[in-house]
Amino acid sequence: MAAIRPRERSAIIQSLRAGVTPRIGLEHIQVGRVNEVKALIEDLDRICEGGSAFRLIIGDFGAGKSFFLQLIRYIALEKGMVAVNADLAPDRRLQASNGQARNLYQELTRNIATRAHPEGNAMIPIIEKFITVQRAEAEKQGKDVEVLIKEKLSSLSELVGGYDFAKVIAAYWRGYNEDNEELKAAAVRYLRGEYSTRTEARNDLDVRTIIDDSSVYDHLKLLARFVVQAGYKGLLVNLDEMVNLYKISNQRSRSANYEQILRILNDCLQGSAEYLGFLLGGTPEFLIDPRKGLYSYEALHSRLAENSFAQIANVVDYTSPVLMLENLHPEELYVLLCNIRNVFAGGDKEKYLLPDEALTAFLQHCSNRIGDAYFRTPRNTIKAFTDLLAILAQNPDLKWQTLIEGINVANESDPSLVTVKNDAASDKDDSNDEDALTAFTL
Repeated sequence: MAAIRPRERSAIIQSLRAGVTPRIGLEHIQVGRVNEVKALIEDLDRICEGGSAFRLIIGDFGAGKSFFLQLIRYIALEKGMVAVNADLAPDRRLQASNGQARNLYQELTRNIATRAHPEGNAMIPIIEKFITVQRAEAEKQGKDVEVLIKEKLSSLSELVGGYDFAKVIAAYWRGYNEDNEELKAAAVRYLRGEYSTRTEARNDLDVRTIIDDSSVYDHLKLLARFVVQAGYKGLLVNLDEMVNLYKISNQRSRSANYEQILRILNDCLQGSAEYLGFLLGGTPEFLIDPRKGLYSYEALHSRLAENSFAQIANVVDYTSPVLMLENLHPEELYVLLCNIRNVFAGGDKEKYLLPDEALTAFLQHCSNRIGDAYFRTPRNTIKAFTDLLAILAQNPDLKWQTLIEGINVANESDPSLVTVKNDAASDKDDSNDEDALTAFTL
């Protein structure tokens, strides 16, 4: 196996021990789900060709949804795309009236990444790459750079907020050209959705609109067009923890978010979005619950229902908007543990902390403790294994046989059924809410 850089090794180990997905080095530990990855690569290719894609990535809690989303993000960056990602939370939603949608946009733009900047905060490099391209083109054509920028971005005027978006990019160029750091900072602040009032934005940038709760999706479409103008292949939007929408107690607020998902889905399926893809990660309850899940919204139910012919033939339709993650097989989990052992050793077989028989013994112990859950929802299994390796690395005299028997591996607890009581002003009126008497907080 190839040597692993110390920075990647450290990031992988720390992430796995914390039970979260690493941001880098995914290729060193990826196993299984070949068909799902192939299907998503086809989606990415379609985005790069000017199309769009929409996928719901559904899997049990702890089954590897976040890892899969990060893996596709990594592939998108390698293809020359721009990726943004965020986890939904009570204060981050797709649709709101009290700032939660703008909070989501801010989180997405903080995490904006390219191949050269995989860890995020790539907004400024993207803008400056666009400016560099336009400067070179302006020199060839003998044009003013600002005039050429406005010409290049004129196609954005057909989209909501496109005119002001182009003005902001032109303002960044002026700040860049005149060494005006305040003007550049104001332009970046606008593009990150950090202006809270139109008056402040108008004073700084002479624009009439700002990015607010009602225009988040529109500005994602603008951003997709812009990154293509800057020389990238398209924009991938990763949204994880969609179950937070399912946990909204107020039925009207929840339906408003589902309606936004419907809008995105329709745009992607009908070709209204260009160079743009959405991956949304959630649990089965978020999708199929007839009272609070996506299936409770009839228009979404009809579009997301499983292919009946696939059900009859007992096969998987990998072209469906809903991609149900298959469980890892025990053999694949064994390979995963081998990969993790290799990461701990930095790719050097001579430094392996455990022999092959120890991996088999460890999996057998997990099977005895929690049954099939050790490979169906492997997060806790992986976390326990990395903890074991960490102890052996620090105490080489210890015997793995005695340690394995003492490892406590627990079943994954699924908090997705716990309803979050909203404290936002828009959600306070539950007097006519059909969920008011049935929702509760643990």
